[in-house]
Amino acid sequence: MAKQKSAKSKPVPGLPTRQQIIDFITSSEQPAGKREIARAFGLSAQEKIALKALLKDMSDEGLIDVAPGRAFHKMGGVPKVTVLRIVEADGDTVWAVPERWEAEGIPVPRLRVREKRGPGGALGVGDRILARTEEAGKGLIAHPMKKLAKGDAAVLGVVHEEGGRLYLQGLDKKERTSPVISDRNGAEPGDLVMAEVTGKGPRLFAKVTEILGDPFAPRSFSLIAIHKHEIPHIFSEELLAEAERVAKQPLGEGREDLRDLPIVAIDPADARDHDDAVWATPDDDPSNKGGWKAIVAIADVSFYVRPGSLLDREARKRGNSVYFPDRVVPMLPEVLSADVCSLKEGVERAALACHMRIGADGEIKDWRFSRAVVKLAANIAYEDAQAAMDEKPLPFRGGVGGGALPLGEALVDRPHPNPSPEGEGLKKILQPLWDCWAALNKARAKREPLDLDLPERRIVLDEKGRILSVAPRERLDAHKLIEDYMIAANVAAAKALEKKKAPVMYRIHEPPSREKLVALKEYLKTLDVEFALGQVIRPKTFNHVIARTKEADYHAEVMTQVLRTQTQAYYGPQNAGHFGLALGSYAHFTSPIRRYADLVVHRALTEAFKLGPGGELPADKDMERTGELISKLERRAMEAERDTIDRYVAAYLAAHVGEVLDARITGVQSFGFFATVDGIGGDGLVPARDLGREYFRYDEAGQRLVGEDTGAEFALGQRLQLKLVEANPVSGALRFELPDGKGSGSGPRPDGERRKSGPPRPLKRRGRPANIKHQGRKR
Repeated sequence: MAKQKSAKSKPVPGLPTRQQIIDFITSSEQPAGKREIARAFGLSAQEKIALKALLKDMSDEGLIDVAPGRAFHKMGGVPKVTVLRIVEADGDTVWAVPERWEAEGIPVPRLRVREKRGPGGALGVGDRILARTEEAGKGLIAHPMKKLAKGDAAVLGVVHEEGGRLYLQGLDKKERTSPVISDRNGAEPGDLVMAEVTGKGPRLFAKVTEILGDPFAPRSFSLIAIHKHEIPHIFSEELLAEAERVAKQPLGEGREDLRDLPIVAIDPADARDHDDAVWATPDDDPSNKGGWKAIVAIADVSFYVRPGSLLDREARKRGNSVYFPDRVVPMLPEVLSADVCSLKEGVERAALACHMRIGADGEIKDWRFSRAVVKLAANIAYEDAQAAMDEKPLPFRGGVGGGALPLGEALVDRPHPNPSPEGEGLKKILQPLWDCWAALNKARAKREPLDLDLPERRIVLDEKGRILSVAPRERLDAHKLIEDYMIAANVAAAKALEKKKAPVMYRIHEPPSREKLVALKEYLKTLDVEFALGQVIRPKTFNHVIARTKEADYHAEVMTQVLRTQTQAYYGPQNAGHFGLALGSYAHFTSPIRRYADLVVHRALTEAFKLGPGGELPADKDMERTGELISKLERRAMEAERDTIDRYVAAYLAAHVGEVLDARITGVQSFGFFATVDGIGGDGLVPARDLGREYFRYDEAGQRLVGEDTGAEFALGQRLQLKLVEANPVSGALRFELPDGKGSGSGPRPDGERRKSGPPRPLKRRGRPANIKHQGRKR
């Protein structure tokens, strides 16, 4: 149950402000409790009583937290001195996490332990230490002060039987050890379990604490990701009651009436929530000849989810909805996300509307924002919108003027209200949207954003959650159309707030670092593709590289390397532009049902333009803290989604173990190379030890392994056939080997030279795999 906020303390003369207290405990070299704070600010006895109340207020407000021993620290931060638990000890690298972590919505930080031996000896998984912590660059470092009594590490795994003994098989591809299960607690081989792991090095033991079921059962893979990444997925009864209550409130007075406009939402056929809808018509203003008027209507989530409410705190804690092939873990309860806030055909809904005037050249001439009421003409699937525009006689999932679809049901095919085989009625509604998009496309082409056409994998399940197929998702013009309308609205939102001098939660994508550009240059050089570092790097710089390799076999790998060169996008209040989109100001505005960042932007717009209740102008520190938080939660969601896709792909390929499959190399390292199955995906390893006894040289710049006897080569992007020898759905890991079991790459060296005869080279080299020699840049 959430804490009840206490009454705010009245200002007391001499009492430090909230910000002064945060600054003090953040900069203090020692643990800062109430006594230290009072001493630092020279408080009297009466002021100390007021300080106690103020600190309680700050704790309730989520500004600070209290560590063991009653020392305070900034909320979401790690105390200067705290108890840590070792969670990974691999060679010289030791990682730990705080034993106690109650910062709602902020992922548990991992600290690198500077010394692999504590005061009580070598550190192993499950050990507890009292440590002094410090920031180092963008990470955290821990210095052990004292080794404490042994603790237990809770891990998720599968019970595995081998040689009459039970082991705990981890769910991470990188997991290298399988602890012996000392107490099965009723678990059987194959069960997915939670367990406490103790011990260190190779002597790890696991005690099963909870049996979660069959990891191979339909819909289990997403549950594994939810547990592994600690994603909140259950709403409290109190919060659900609040959602039901706010869902019943009237839409309010003063909304602009847009119900007569044929506004439509174009989404995936299986979408459960509909954030956005669009409309366009030619502009009759002579000053905008050939231009357009457009509306992007977005669900008015800020009207229902008010700052500081239970709903708001839970949404901030989750950061975003998480999408799996078999389920969605929503940011908001279903009564809001899939019903009241979801824009559905034939039903009145609250919206925050972005009205834009777009020139014939696609540039946004001006904009305004209003709170509106809309009544959608249709919810249309991407495929059906495209079919209508291509004049294909395919049924569509929607219906103009029809009623809302039952909550939670899949969209079903229904005849068009104008039953001509060409679907002329639907096309008539969509045509202005397509014509306006042609103008937006001109502006896009002019600014030349990064153009990476990397296919997304689509997992198709049957009604019981079993895998039917894994295939690349088709990208249609309908997808690009909605993307460009959303980008236009996001730009308008950012610029509108800037003009009002209001806080903006920017979506920031910084240019690539020089180190990554140098690595890309070295890689492209091996393909005889020029890439000059002296030029000003813009998105079109990469587009030219992509265009030059379009007809080459390694085209997909070049795009992958360009993608890896890019920085990670993030949220924050300090604008640094969006490099990938070639935009100077950009904010996320169009998906407040599923992203907290968009909800923040909605509130700022509502406040800045005086659009009614639910707005706020956050303080700079709050914006910074929120930006850091939701950026971390976004990365968590992406990792969980990616892990789950990998598990589904491995499960799909498990039926093909032993078969020889068409594949291509996606990564090369000194210990072997990674490959993916054509048309399906999933990365699998071909270990160096399986390449035969020939000595292979690792060319880091060229991303290849080269045999010193035959010149056999395994290079990034190379297509080859591989035998699938393992597909582990629990971890998502694949393993391949060459069909004949030996190195058989691209043939001898061009000059035909071989290594001179002589005694065989040793197969063991310290610090490297048996038959690999490293060549490349200095590390």
